[in-house]
Amino acid sequence: MTCHGDDNKLSLDSIRDSLNRQEDTIIFNLIERIKFPTNPTLYKQPSSFNISGFSGPLFQYLFQETEALQSKVGRYISPEENPFFPNNLPDSIIPPTKCTPVLHSAAESVNVNEKILDVYINQMLPLFCTEADDIGNLATTAACDIQLLQALSRRIHYGKFVAEVKFRDCTDEYKQFILAQDRDALMKLLTFEAVEEMVKKRVAKKAGVFGQEVTLNDSAKEVKGKVDPSLVSRLYDEWIMPLTKLVEVEYLLRRLD
Repeated sequence: MTCHGDDNKLSLDSIRDSLNRQEDTIIFNLIERIKFPTNPTLYKQPSSFNISGFSGPLFQYLFQETEALQSKVGRYISPEENPFFPNNLPDSIIPPTKCTPVLHSAAESVNVNEKILDVYINQMLPLFCTEADDIGNLATTAACDIQLLQALSRRIHYGKFVAEVKFRDCTDEYKQFILAQDRDALMKLLTFEAVEEMVKKRVAKKAGVFGQEVTLNDSAKEVKGKVDPSLVSRLYDEWIMPLTKLVEVEYLLRRLD
C-alpha cells in the first residue's frame, strides 16, 4: 500500500484542489522553458560529449544524476513522485513518514514516464520552442526540462488518486469491469467530457494571465504573451488528460483485490 503524505483523507474535492494548483506549476515551468530553443544537442543519441561510463544523451545523464540526488533525500518515498529512470536509484537517507496507506499496492507498478518523455521531446518541445541550439545554456535548459517534466509526471500520475477515489465511490460498478479486464469500459466510465472542456478553458485562461507582461503604463500597447493559451489548452487536450486516463485505467486493471 501507499500513503498520501500526511493527509489520509481522500476525496475528489481535495484531488481537484491539488490538480488545480498543479496547473499553475506546469504553466509557470512551461513559461520558463520556452525562453530557450529546442537545443537538440541535449537529446542527441549518442551524446557528443565524452562522459566516462555513459553513452546516452547528455540530457539523460543530467536527469539520472538529478534523480539519484533527489532519491537520496526521499523524493521518491512520496507516492506522488515517479522516477523517469527508476533502475538503481540510491536509497533515501531520510526515513519514510508513518501514515495510513490510501493507494493500492498496484500503484507502484504504474509508471508512464517513458511515454511522457517521448512525447515531451518529440512533440511538445517542437510545438512550444524555436528550433535552434544554444550551447551556452545547455545546463539551464536541462534544468528547466527536468522541472517541467517532473511537474507533468506528477500531474499525470495523480490519476492513481483519481481512480482510487472513484473506485471507492462506485466499487461495484468498477469492479465488474476490473474483473473482466475491460479496458474500454473503464475508460468510458472514467471519462467526463464536460469536465475536460472546463479544464481546457481554465488552463488557457491561466496561461493568458500568467504569461502577460505587467507594466505600470496603462496606455502601453498590447504585447504578445509569453505563452500561447491555445497551445496550453492543446497540451492538456492531446497529452496530459489522455495520459492521466491511461494511468487511471492501468491502476484499476491491477487493482484486483
